[in-house]
Amino acid sequence: MEVRPDDLPDGLVVADSGGRVVCFNAAAARITGRPGNEALGSPLQTALPLEDLDGRRWWQLADPYHGLAIANGHPERNLLLPGGHEVLVAARYVRSRPRGPVERVVVTLRGTEARRRTERSHAELIATVAHELRSPLTSVKGFTATLLAKWERFTDDQKRLMLETVDADAHRVTRLIAELLDISRIDSGRLEIRRQPVDMAAAVRRHVEGHLAAGRPADRFDIRIADALPDLWADADKIDQVLANLLENAVRHGAGTVTIEVEPASSPREPGEKATAVTVSDEGPGIPEESMSRVFTRFWRGSRRGGTGLGLYIVKGIVEAHGGVITVNRAPAGGARFRFILPVGAPAFLA
Repeated sequence: MEVRPDDLPDGLVVADSGGRVVCFNAAAARITGRPGNEALGSPLQTALPLEDLDGRRWWQLADPYHGLAIANGHPERNLLLPGGHEVLVAARYVRSRPRGPVERVVVTLRGTEARRRTERSHAELIATVAHELRSPLTSVKGFTATLLAKWERFTDDQKRLMLETVDADAHRVTRLIAELLDISRIDSGRLEIRRQPVDMAAAVRRHVEGHLAAGRPADRFDIRIADALPDLWADADKIDQVLANLLENAVRHGAGTVTIEVEPASSPREPGEKATAVTVSDEGPGIPEESMSRVFTRFWRGSRRGGTGLGLYIVKGIVEAHGGVITVNRAPAGGARFRFILPVGAPAFLA
C-alpha cells in the first residue's frame, strides 16, 4: 500500500535542486502554521524561515546548495520558527553522485511537546524514586548506626525489632529497584516473557492464602474458579506480580469482600484462540469516572497517597507483553473491578 506524505506523523518538506519547495505535507503545515499550498513553489528559506537558538538564520549557516560537497545533511536539532516556536529539525542532502550538486533537500520536522512530556515524566520518576528511597535508607542508616554504637545497651528483643525493621526497609528498597528495572524494560520493549505452564487457579489460591497467613479474615475473600480452564502458558513470576498487585490494591484500598474470578475467555487479539480471564473486584468506594483513563499511567495513586504509583503501570506492561489486555471499571457492588485476559500462549511460542 502506498504511503502518502500527508499520512506521515512528522512534518516533511522537500526542496528541488533550485531550492524550491516541491513537497510540504499536512504535518509540516500543522507544525509551522503555514498552509501547504502557500509553501509549494516558494524558496526553502521562505517556506521554513528557521533560526538557531542564537537568532541566526539557519539556512544561511547550513548552506545546503553551496556548502561543503561532502555534506550529507545535519542531525536533528532544536531550531526556531517565527515567534520563537521551537521545533526539532533534521535534513538530508540528496546527491546523484558523491560530491555532486545537491538535487533535493529533505527536511523532517517534529514538535517538541512529546519530548517535553517525556522529560517531565523522567523528572517525576527521578523525584519519586528519590523520595521513596530516602525514607527506608534513612531508617536503615539510623538503626545500623545505633546498633553499632550502642550494641551492649539493648536487649535481645530490642535488637531483633531493629533488625526486623532494617530487613523490611531493605526489602522495600529492593522492590523499588525491581519496579524501576521493569519500567525500563517495558518502555524499551525488552520485557522478557519466559513461558511455562501456569495453573492460574492454584496461583490465585496461593496469593489468597498468603493474605490469610498475614492475619486477614477468611471471609474477606471469595474465590470463584470455573471448570475446564484452558491450559495456560505464561511467565509464572510475572503473573504472580500481576496477582499480587491487584489483590493488594483491592485489600488495601477497597472494602468489603474481595472477589477473584477465573474463567475461560476468548483471546482479545486472535479471534477463536482460547484465553484465561481473571477478575478482581472489591466493594470499596471505587475509582472516580474521571480517573478511569489514568489508572494504568505512571504515578497514579488515586485519592490516597502511599506507594510509588508504578504498580498498575507495570501490571499493564506485563499483561500486554503476554498479548493480553487489562481493563478497569466499576464493580456491581460499587468498588473497583480489574479484569485481565491472557491468551493461552501455546508451547510453540516458547523462545
